[in-house]
Amino acid sequence: MIQFNIIGMSCASCSSRIEKAVSKLPNITLCSVNLLTNTMAVDGTCSIEDIIKAVEKAGYKAILKNDNKTSYNNNNSNEDELKDLETPILKKRFFISLIFLIALMYFSMGHTMLQLPLPDFFNENFLAISLVQFILASIIMIINQKFFTSGFNGLIHKAPNMDTLVALGSSASFIYSSYSLFLMTYYEKIGNVSGVMHIFHDLYFESAAMILVLITLGKMLESKSKGKTTNAIKSLMKLSPKKAIIEKEGKEIIIPIDDVKLDDIFILKPGENVPVDGIVVEGESVINEAALTGESIPVEKEVGDNVSCGTTNQYGFVKCKATRVGKDTTISQIIRMVSESNMVKAPVAKIADKVSSIFVPTVIVISIITTIVWIICGKEFGFALARGISVLVMSCPCALGLATPVAIMVGNGIGAKNGILFKNSIALEQTGKTEIVVLDKTGTITKGEPGITNIIPAKDFIEEDLLTLAYSLEVKSEHPLAKAIVKKAKENNIIKKEVESFVIESGNGLSATMEKEKIYGGNKKYISTKINIEDEYLNKANNLSMEGKTPLFFAKENKLCGIIAIADEIKEDSIDAIKQLKKLVKRVIMLTGDNEQTAKVIGERVGIDEVVAGVLPNGKQNVISELKKQGNVTMVGDGINDAPALSLANIGIAIGAGSDIAIDSSQVVLINNKLSDVPSAIRLSKLTLRNIHQNLFWAFFYNVIGIPLAAGVFIPLFNIKLNPMFGAAAMSMSSVCVISNALRLNYINIHDSKKDKKIKKREKIKMKKIITIEGMMCAHCEARVKKALEDLPQVESATVSHEDGKAQVLLNNEVENDILKKAIEDQDYKVINIE
Repeated sequence: MIQFNIIGMSCASCSSRIEKAVSKLPNITLCSVNLLTNTMAVDGTCSIEDIIKAVEKAGYKAILKNDNKTSYNNNNSNEDELKDLETPILKKRFFISLIFLIALMYFSMGHTMLQLPLPDFFNENFLAISLVQFILASIIMIINQKFFTSGFNGLIHKAPNMDTLVALGSSASFIYSSYSLFLMTYYEKIGNVSGVMHIFHDLYFESAAMILVLITLGKMLESKSKGKTTNAIKSLMKLSPKKAIIEKEGKEIIIPIDDVKLDDIFILKPGENVPVDGIVVEGESVINEAALTGESIPVEKEVGDNVSCGTTNQYGFVKCKATRVGKDTTISQIIRMVSESNMVKAPVAKIADKVSSIFVPTVIVISIITTIVWIICGKEFGFALARGISVLVMSCPCALGLATPVAIMVGNGIGAKNGILFKNSIALEQTGKTEIVVLDKTGTITKGEPGITNIIPAKDFIEEDLLTLAYSLEVKSEHPLAKAIVKKAKENNIIKKEVESFVIESGNGLSATMEKEKIYGGNKKYISTKINIEDEYLNKANNLSMEGKTPLFFAKENKLCGIIAIADEIKEDSIDAIKQLKKLVKRVIMLTGDNEQTAKVIGERVGIDEVVAGVLPNGKQNVISELKKQGNVTMVGDGINDAPALSLANIGIAIGAGSDIAIDSSQVVLINNKLSDVPSAIRLSKLTLRNIHQNLFWAFFYNVIGIPLAAGVFIPLFNIKLNPMFGAAAMSMSSVCVISNALRLNYINIHDSKKDKKIKKREKIKMKKIITIEGMMCAHCEARVKKALEDLPQVESATVSHEDGKAQVLLNNEVENDILKKAIEDQDYKVINIE
């Protein structure tokens, strides 16, 4: 995707015009113009020169963005692109215009409305007063000439924009007033005093100038507010230091950040920010990763641990080896992802785009019709013109164009600050529409690594004795379960004893000699061959197994020392996260390859009612396909084993990505390994979508009410008449209101579930089907058919009998007979009938 900076846009009509012009080029698959950031993203094989020519032919200027040189966070040119250069220019233009406007208002209204004194020369000299107004209005129009160059340029290129409306309104007022001024000189010459007085009170020089000044004020406020929408990206860019301390030939050398190369050894001192991604090779420290992950608790780092660019070294002196530099650092990838996510338009923006494309021409036509109708109705030309000008300056395509991108920009920024990355605006919009959340078990609900859950010492033993024996034995093993015991022992500061004659024996067991006594460790089957296990401990072991845990027995000589139970531990936040998800979506399902017993135990502990177990990675795709028929599905997994299912779901969320944020199979990436970030992502999407709807409502409502009001529709009914100056003020504030509303998102807490509205659950459909099956011969056949049917998400349970040749299926949702038939016949049995 190639990105360009666009110069000359003023409203949504401009962006629509550019999109149409570029999309007409051959081999262009995507063209998206962002009015908020004045950028354009193009996908296709068309040459850059042709794209630039197409934009210029449409009346604008395109400059190729320079995003691929180095890192986002260290490249000054990228920071300059986000620097607010427009607001200072508009501010200067506004205040200079304001000085002349005050003088103009003094001469036009000050002496008549407020009875302010005028110099003697101007007393009763209406021609001189009018001439001063002409000169002051001309100066203000010259200061704000950009409206006229942009507006009339758009008209010439048959692409009228907001500036066209402003230019036409101001020009019409000025030309009419100038004509009246010349007519006044004629009346003055022939001595027609009443004619001079009548024309003097029918001048619109102040309106011509006031329109420009008020619109400039609105543009200035809009520009300042726009700048705030990119604060999140700006803050990320400022995280990385400009220089790094590297070690070369035993010496510390300070070099620019862009000169750091892969495998360079860089030094971190207390209080310094990490310059590039790396791995600790010497020392220990505590790193604050809040800026990157949103986690406020610092993380301890030791040799072998990764450190990320932009995080802060709080304590300790460490040496690290650079593993990612420049544009490949984690923070650079985050900034690039957030920036690119704003380029692709959300589906909800298409409504506004369609309206914006015809908005300005329609307004111009309405303005002309309004003027003509009032003249036909017998009103003076000045009155009719004022109504037409009011329509021009009241109408605002900007609010429509900004309604979606400002909310998307702010929403993406909030997500990035909290370690939630949406790859594009479509993902940000669709995540909030989730109806069904499917969670992988290992690494998503659970930690993905074994941990000790129970320590049960036998008689005459205490926990410390049991853990010491187990640690001394298992420390020599490479088995994953052994690592859990070693980790627990180290946490408890257990001192291991030396063992001899260590043997890994067949039958899942270990043996060794410790203090001249034989010690054993292993499963029930292995230990039963060495000692006699009492029923009390056998029952405890069975209960642990039913809870999805793995009991390990330990013995010394011919005596049981105790049992240590190990399981894949549930994450601390999983239960609360699932509770939140149940309020936000209609269904929460656990999808796992584990056995059904273990999966159901985990499901019950975390509060998940629907569990689909024993599914291989390729089988998960089939489950997702079926669920998508019932609603929008979000799949949450680790992005590796679950890649096919993540890709197939409406939204794929990769959890615990850490520094590997470029996971192709997902649309949403969670840097942290926290399940609670999933409801936070859905909540953020819902709030952003609601904000977009509010903005669109305001933009449409403003124009639906404002245009008839400006045209004078309410004059016969309520005698409400709108002065063009007030119309210009309303136009200026409409865009500011839309942006201000989007900025409110900055103050929300996406982790707060108190305001979540509980989703009305879809009632499960309870229905039965009886399937006649040919070919089942034994209980093994029954088990195969039962498993095949119960793997379908619509099947709640299946009762199969090979003797009757039938399967009775209880459904929780509608399912086509062909799906049931295929599931059974894939197991090499024949379906005769389905009732």
